[in-house]
Amino acid sequence: MPDIRVKICGLSAEADIQAVSDAGAAYAGFVFFPKSPRNVTVTQARALALLTPPGLAKVALVVNADDALLDEITDQVPLDMLQLHGRETPERVQEIRARYGLPVMKAVGVASEEDLPALDSYGRVADQLLVDAKPPKGADLPGGNGLAFDWRLIAGRRWPVPWMLAGGLTPENVALAVQMTGARQVDVSSGVESAPGVKDAAKISAFAEAVRGI
Repeated sequence: MPDIRVKICGLSAEADIQAVSDAGAAYAGFVFFPKSPRNVTVTQARALALLTPPGLAKVALVVNADDALLDEITDQVPLDMLQLHGRETPERVQEIRARYGLPVMKAVGVASEEDLPALDSYGRVADQLLVDAKPPKGADLPGGNGLAFDWRLIAGRRWPVPWMLAGGLTPENVALAVQMTGARQVDVSSGVESAPGVKDAAKISAFAEAVRGI
């Protein structure tokens, strides 16, 4: 069975890059959303991306970003993927893929059965799906809230593109999450932090070890 790929999102410091690289993660995520405690500027992200070793895919997370912001990010930051974490329509996903020539991952929030059809819709236009916990009403953040959803909702389900499980994952529960859902990729942010926006190298290492032990 192939290895399960790990994405560590919300990196904001040079030490984060080292910790993620040491852990053997496949993806490093940078958040461009001012309301997030993990938000980085384009200048900060560029500096971090240039430190990222080959083989570690660099992902820009944006929320309802317009072309001006996406132009700035893609012009300045060497990236491997764009992650759309807002209310982008399938048509907008297609526009962004065509305009920037980068693979696009679309995040879809799940709380109940009625949220699942959106995964099929976006699975037809995105390169990857991020199956995340739907944020609570009134939440400032579309993700990174440390909340899990009922993993039984997607047990055994598959979509036409690769997908990644997110939402409330930690070193303690990631093995169970993978066993219940069959996920081959997992994404963590708040679950490897010592405080909001502050990554913890020991927790990153523990998360990667838990995944390798599955």
